[in-house]
Amino acid sequence: MTAIPDSPDASAPTDALPLRTTTLLLDMDGTLIDSGPAVERAWNTLLRELGTDLTFGAAQHGRPARQVLAELMPELDEEQLARAHDRIEALEIADVDAILTLPGTERLLRELDAAAEQLNRPTWTIVTSCTAGLFEARWATTGLPAPAQRVTADQVTHGKPDPEPYLLGAERLGVAPERTIVIEDSVGGLHSGAAAGARTIAVTSTTPAADLAPLADALVTSLDDLEITVDGEDLVLSRRGS
Repeated sequence: MTAIPDSPDASAPTDALPLRTTTLLLDMDGTLIDSGPAVERAWNTLLRELGTDLTFGAAQHGRPARQVLAELMPELDEEQLARAHDRIEALEIADVDAILTLPGTERLLRELDAAAEQLNRPTWTIVTSCTAGLFEARWATTGLPAPAQRVTADQVTHGKPDPEPYLLGAERLGVAPERTIVIEDSVGGLHSGAAAGARTIAVTSTTPAADLAPLADALVTSLDDLEITVDGEDLVLSRRGS
């Protein structure tokens, strides 16, 4: 996945890094893995099957499928919506062969796991707009262990941009939301994290930096820009090499 270039007037907010925190709450698609082409293939296939000329774009990334369907096609009744949701789920689960682990993911998770062992507590989890089945299909391509306390779209009533997913992620790890950092690549995900009370880091992988900058404490091009160290009982999230 190639980071979307900044427009000439796009600039990061005041860079808050390094940040001290207790826990990282990580989005998956576009943050940890590159599923973008598969997502767009599946959605555009579904939209053609439904007889529309709509296309799936940056505004729809990072949000639960049922919510996106309801907004794109408000004319669908509940039965049609359920069938369309089942179809997009099947299309996406079938299209995981080309999914890639993004730069920095494996190293950063290794640092977080080392910190967890040192601190004797969890230090991260995944909060995704995928259902459990789709999460498992995609995450299996990474070869990395899945966090036990992850949050998927079918475990919440209101998905991103509502704060519920990140509030639940913090609750499951036993920390106050304001003591977490959310890392996200989408506008909806950043709104969700901020509304939950977390600080936010934006990854410019699927959405223009100019759209993300007003919602984030800092911008990075990938997780490879970040590193984790331990200081006392805290995690310190810094830019690599700074």
